Amino acid sequence: MTGPGLRERKKQQTTDALVDTAYELFRRRGYDATTVDEIAAAVNISPRTFFRYFASKEDLALAPLDQQLTEMMTALAARPAAEPVITAIENAAVEVIRTYETGGDPGKGNRHRSMQDLVAATPALMAACLGRSTGRLDELAELLARRLGVDARLDPRPHLVASISLCAVRTTVGAWQEIHPGTPVSELVHQAFGLLTKGLNHSAE
Repeated sequence: MTGPGLRERKKQQTTDALVDTAYELFRRRGYDATTVDEIAAAVNISPRTFFRYFASKEDLALAPLDQQLTEMMTALAARPAAEPVITAIENAAVEVIRTYETGGDPGKGNRHRSMQDLVAATPALMAACLGRSTGRLDELAELLARRLGVDARLDPRPHLVASISLCAVRTTVGAWQEIHPGTPVSELVHQAFGLLTKGLNHSAE
């Protein structure tokens, strides 16, 4: 297999530069106070060129999330067919998150951590972050439907599992991070999926 061509590499370099520069400006000036024009100028491109890469400032700010979700979908598609669906999602998610945590690609790891800090401090981005995850629900449901050998339009299970995995786990991990900030996200995800696997209809006793 051949790697990406020169044009693709240059495009990725510019994308990474925009994200890295934007997060540095967000740290210094704040998300709301930073403009697209300022981000573009700092990377020596025009605002018009900026919009060839990102539809908006929000789109740029959440780019690390979009990348991670795409990587998780790819990892899920590669999981063994015999794995139960929640186990397969957990293994795919933990696998991808651990590559960020262990420094397999320091740039991606730093961008994702910067995004997490920014989202936690910016309520509008927190809502948008949840919306982005929910927006991938149909894609995940189709992957799960193929694993189950069912039609997602007729069987509610793929969408149910997809909804729980994308929304409930993200919300739970976000809450736990405030209580256990030093715990790796991969471990929190593992714990959350463990609870889902055991079931949610807990007794009050």
